Amino acid sequence: MADDETPWLSDEEMAAWMALVGLVVRLPATLDRQLQQDSGVTHFEYQVLAGLSDAPDHTMRMSTLATFTEGQLPRLSQVAARLEKRGWLVRRPDPTDGRSTLATLTDEGMAFLLEAAPGHVRTVRRLVFDPLTKAQVRQLGDIGRRIGSAVHDENPC
Repeated sequence: MADDETPWLSDEEMAAWMALVGLVVRLPATLDRQLQQDSGVTHFEYQVLAGLSDAPDHTMRMSTLATFTEGQLPRLSQVAARLEKRGWLVRRPDPTDGRSTLATLTDEGMAFLLEAAPGHVRTVRRLVFDPLTKAQVRQLGDIGRRIGSAVHDENPC
């Protein structure tokens, strides 16, 4: 049964929503395809390595890494095991909290990331930034932060 109090989307809002939904579906798939073809990793695996590369000592708790990648711990654990087999990361118990596990990017993992990054960055630039003006890039950042904040408020970690 329809709710007469539902604030239905205007035609302009519906068009914007459909554009956003299309982008949210197609962009990750395109980035995933580029990374798999050029570097043999998924976008999620790349994000794990990239997150570790920016962390102090290239180390992060698995739970923090799961939040960073928007992944569930079981999925992250499976991915970490694959990356460990490749020699790109190591896991060990957190010495400050035995209940936690730390993931550390290895030198080999950093070398792989540095090799994979240029192609990924070129794809991101071509698909996201080249079509936009400098003002639109600033607006995109603002829009992303605003929507991200609303989503975070709805689903706090």
